[in-house]
Amino acid sequence: MPLDRPVLPDADDLPEVLLDLAVPHEDINALVRLSGAVTHDAAVTRLLEECVRELVRDLGEVTGDREGVRRFEERLAQAPQALGAYFAAYVFVAALPYTRAYHRERGVPAEVTRHTLADLGRNMASHRRRHGTGGVRAPQWLTHHFRGELYQLGRLQFERATIGQRTAPVLRAAGLDAVPGEPCVNLHIPDYRGPLTPAACDRSLTLARQFFHRHFPEEPYRTATCHSWLLDPQLKRYLAADSNIVRFQERFRVTREDTEPADEEPVRFVFGNSCLPIEDLPRRTSVERAVGDHLRAGGHWYIGCGWFPF
Repeated sequence: MPLDRPVLPDADDLPEVLLDLAVPHEDINALVRLSGAVTHDAAVTRLLEECVRELVRDLGEVTGDREGVRRFEERLAQAPQALGAYFAAYVFVAALPYTRAYHRERGVPAEVTRHTLADLGRNMASHRRRHGTGGVRAPQWLTHHFRGELYQLGRLQFERATIGQRTAPVLRAAGLDAVPGEPCVNLHIPDYRGPLTPAACDRSLTLARQFFHRHFPEEPYRTATCHSWLLDPQLKRYLAADSNIVRFQERFRVTREDTEPADEEPVRFVFGNSCLPIEDLPRRTSVERAVGDHLRAGGHWYIGCGWFPF
């Protein structure tokens, strides 16, 4: 799709677009009201265009361009204070036609597009839960969705990625002729889709194998990787052997063990806010008890890294 001048929908059409992206209702009126501060200010309009162009640069390419993400974040930070963390939402809305066009070129079903890009609304709900105000939390995460790199397929999300320098030797030791830069899928586990049951994961993996074979046939995905606190082996001390999380862990072979504590990750995903005091964390479920009790005992949680044949 030619990169024409990015534009926002007008104030009458904007609510329907936001609803399609699952933006929380309490944020829609504010986004419509503030949209004039974007469209009626030449400097802000120019900044919006620059952000969209940076976002969709090399759309669909798996570049791992951290420098590009940094530039994108720096431009977002230049937004007027009156728009605050809402500015990123306008950028993603203005980028939507390019993302949808790329999906159509690839034959991606409209349902997959809708489910994938609805992560914008979930991200905004998370921002409000943590800060009590409207906005987009961690917009760099959403660049994967809007660049055609990540797709919601059933219970799990699958990101088009490549094998890294540290992972390739592990795969070769397991008998695969893997090399750095080879395509792989990176699994992500949304926290809003209910239990992580084996049946839901099996269905999601089946959908993913069919999806990538059909829509990205030139990218041979032989391995799936995952980097998540849910793969921290310490969870087996607290959870039953037949629990969903332990059974999810058992799908993977260990790639490496991170040594840097990542305590905020389980607190954020389990309790919704990484800033909650450890001593006040609830103990309503086995996972809540595991996360909180381990931290209260002076322990730490770590990101686990694993893989399995895809």
